[in-house]
Amino acid sequence: MAETKEKSLSDEKPKPRVRPIVRLGIFLISHSFHVSVVCCTAGVLALFLLPVLAKNTYISENALMPGSASPMLSNQHVSDGNRLVKDLTNPNSKSSETGIESHKIIAQYMLDLGAEVSFHKFHPQMNQFHPLHFFSSPDSGKIQENYSCSSYGINTVGIIRAPRGDGKEAIVLVTPYNALKSGFGEALSLGIAYSVFSLLTQVTWLAKDIIWLVADSQYGEYAAVAAWLREYQTPKFSSLSTPNAEMCPDVNNLFELKGHSISGSKFSNSFRRAGTMAAALVLKVRDQNEQFEDTISIYAEASNGQMPNLDLINVVNYLAVHRQGLRVNVEKLWSLLNSSWLKSLGEIFESLAKVAKSLYPKWKFGIPATEYVEGTATLASSLYYQALGVPTGPHGAFRDYQVDAITLEISPKFSLDKVWRNDILLRGGRLIEGVIRSVNNLLEKFHQSFFLYLLTSPSKFVSVGVYMIAFALLIAPLPMVAASLYVDANSSSNCSKGDSSTPSAITDTDEHSFAIRSWRWLNSAKLVFIVHLWGAIVSLLPYFISRIPDCSPTTSFMIWVLLSILSLLTLNSVLASPLACAKATQEKEWALVKSVTISSVFIGLGLMSVINFATAEIGALLMVPMCLLAQPLKLDVRAGTLRSFCRMISNLVLGHIAFPPAAFFLLKGMLDGFGNANVGDFWMWVESLWAWNSATYLFIGMVQLPCWVLCISILFHTR
Repeated sequence: MAETKEKSLSDEKPKPRVRPIVRLGIFLISHSFHVSVVCCTAGVLALFLLPVLAKNTYISENALMPGSASPMLSNQHVSDGNRLVKDLTNPNSKSSETGIESHKIIAQYMLDLGAEVSFHKFHPQMNQFHPLHFFSSPDSGKIQENYSCSSYGINTVGIIRAPRGDGKEAIVLVTPYNALKSGFGEALSLGIAYSVFSLLTQVTWLAKDIIWLVADSQYGEYAAVAAWLREYQTPKFSSLSTPNAEMCPDVNNLFELKGHSISGSKFSNSFRRAGTMAAALVLKVRDQNEQFEDTISIYAEASNGQMPNLDLINVVNYLAVHRQGLRVNVEKLWSLLNSSWLKSLGEIFESLAKVAKSLYPKWKFGIPATEYVEGTATLASSLYYQALGVPTGPHGAFRDYQVDAITLEISPKFSLDKVWRNDILLRGGRLIEGVIRSVNNLLEKFHQSFFLYLLTSPSKFVSVGVYMIAFALLIAPLPMVAASLYVDANSSSNCSKGDSSTPSAITDTDEHSFAIRSWRWLNSAKLVFIVHLWGAIVSLLPYFISRIPDCSPTTSFMIWVLLSILSLLTLNSVLASPLACAKATQEKEWALVKSVTISSVFIGLGLMSVINFATAEIGALLMVPMCLLAQPLKLDVRAGTLRSFCRMISNLVLGHIAFPPAAFFLLKGMLDGFGNANVGDFWMWVESLWAWNSATYLFIGMVQLPCWVLCISILFHTR
């Protein structure tokens, strides 16, 4: 007996030790509900804490040295700019129907300074939906076929060659100008640019070429800049440069300009180029302002949430505030400034900061409540415009070619009479001079500072390392809940299929049925795949709807809804049954569907955070609570507890809010009021997304909408 005991003990193998990371994973999966509550609460709290955690901006690139040199722009240069403003506002310059006279005046002024001048003629392009445009280069527009002489846009371009440069780098200054409907503000922006341009022809410190682009904005500011950039970066050889003189005599007369007698100045019929663009500034002046002081607004958002290097904004902010006495402004969501709940939240954070400071005086935490409200309104605006993926100005065309650019809009305090006009010309010109001088000091492209950030004020920002914490906390419960649901669904199924037999009595049939049950998730994966395939079809439908002639936005939206429902019913009858949850015979088949749905949402949000973080953050706020709380309403009604009742109400509310059109109208109502809401507004909004190739459009159609459909199917699951 002793020998037998020793033999049995020697035959026993030691149990393998479970690694700590595996233990942690098992613990998190088994307590997924509590982890979800903690993570989601912490994620929302971290999002509201972002204005408190914002840091002061600073110049990362030492070579910029803003304000280190005294401005050289003098009253003489201001007088030169004033002369151009007077000539452009003269009624005789607008006598031509095509505005040719204004372009001639601008070109002649450039030639008088010895610059190289050329005209760039372009066609307006149609913003028509095409599915492949989301994956193509910026040169993907379609030129209108039946164009006439009046359909040409004309950009005037002047180039100064740097005396200390080798022609390999350039700085671009853009001034939008519509010769047919120009206001005094546009003429004044040209005056500021010309005063700076005249200065730069005389300085000796210039190491980068200067390109002054007077963009013809009669077809839109962005369109003119984008057309010039397409020709600059990817030249095309076509008959556009030699239009029919009989059809377009005014356009042909542009070439009557001769080279000026000044040495080195000449006019060219060909497209002229300089070096690689180091940075670009778009300058605009408003005709009037209701503020209490002269302000300058900065617009930085480009397509799909791209932002210029933060150093460029920092240089403008520093020079405007500390050198020219201008008030710098960034966009805000004005509806949040009067929000009482936001003010109360700011007061709570302010009180907590005082308590923390009393416990540990060196801890600098918290900001005043008023500053918190303004910071939140600015942060929400930055998040909103980045999530849209639509540029906030013509500077967005430069980011498509990886050129850092911003739009500056000067708003004078008083009416632009002669005295205040000279003041704006001087201060605005010196600001542009200082920015160009700082960029001129760079030996390489902007790279030191941040490209991923959110602004809470012109002088405060939240970096990617801080704002990603809120997003990570929101999506962290998703894989744990998905794993927990999968384990729970399989274990409950095994229990329901089990019997009282001992393990030794398990037959081959039982093993086979267990293997089949372990692969039941494939049915749910098939269902989720089919619904996402339907989402792709819905995203492509506007390509065909937009080709219907004379179709109003409301009609287009209704056609889109009907075709979407029809395609869903077709896929339901042919491939699967989304609304019946794969015709499951298992009691908790909905749990497997929810598990796979949560996994797909986690992947979609993760991918979108790489493309456009703001879209992923807003999508997580809408989709994560809906995915986590989704459960058949029948089970909540049957339970009859307070917890189940609250969950049922939350599911119904989230089901309405997370529906893309409902979310749009709710946001529009909060910003503009619910009285102006119209069904066709959603179609127009979606149309603007695809016209600008915004990835948000694909996210809505291929991630958010399928997720919503799957969650609704889970809510109305009958088994």
